Amino acid sequence: MTSLRQLRYFVEIADSGSFTAAAQRLYIAQSALSRQIKELEQQLGTALLERTARQPRLTAAGEVFLGRARQVLGDLEKAERLASEVGQGLRGRLRLNHSSTVPLTGVLLERLGGYVRGNPDVTLDIAQQSSEAQLQDIADGRLDLGLLRLPVLRQHPDVTLLTLFDEPLLLAVAAGHELAGASEVSVRALKTQPFVSIPHRDRGGLSYLSASVCLAAGFFPRAAQIVSRKTTQLQLIQAGLGVALLPASMREIAPSTVRFIPLVENCQSSVALASRRDAGILERHLLTAMSG
Repeated sequence: MTSLRQLRYFVEIADSGSFTAAAQRLYIAQSALSRQIKELEQQLGTALLERTARQPRLTAAGEVFLGRARQVLGDLEKAERLASEVGQGLRGRLRLNHSSTVPLTGVLLERLGGYVRGNPDVTLDIAQQSSEAQLQDIADGRLDLGLLRLPVLRQHPDVTLLTLFDEPLLLAVAAGHELAGASEVSVRALKTQPFVSIPHRDRGGLSYLSASVCLAAGFFPRAAQIVSRKTTQLQLIQAGLGVALLPASMREIAPSTVRFIPLVENCQSSVALASRRDAGILERHLLTAMSG
């Protein structure tokens, strides 16, 4: 069977124009080079080179074989380069999801932009998904990385969480709300307000954190007639159907008629990046970029 070494030797002879020059460029003895080409011709059952006194000439079979040999070697070089780039985390596809309360704005968008500009051969496939679903999909191998808002209630032994940053919680109200003009407001003053976001018993995230803040102030948030744990709550607030405690980053995607008011209390919300503990090099590179 023809070997890659024989292909390389044959192409080098054709490029160099002589056995002597090819042997020098390949750093092998001319006799060894001649032996390999002879074995190649015997395997093919035809001569590839006419040995003349001045320099070898390609036969008709040699001309055809040379084109194919170049193609095979070129394809091999490309395969080796691709494998090396994938192995080094320079090429590939990453599946990244984020919860609806973690908008891809500000520092997150800046870091993602920096990563993709520095890794032009990596493709990011991004979608929205709840925090708990992200963790399950990462654990099951259906997702590579997830951006979520802490806390999460269900932990997975194969998934690790890296906190990226903290940001303040703000009160979000409609422009016509009675508190819209306040410079700041205490959580305790929200006891009678209808909240458009109420926690699910099996889910953590922003709604769970919001309820915890209210409980620390002595009350459980009263549910509005329409509630949502998604970005839909911004439209509900805009319509005057209730209020919510939202992270500062959500101001960038909120309608202009929603007002954000600082809280007297220092209430912080954390954004984390989830990945498998045995994450590959491609995932680890993005983890490093996102952690700043």
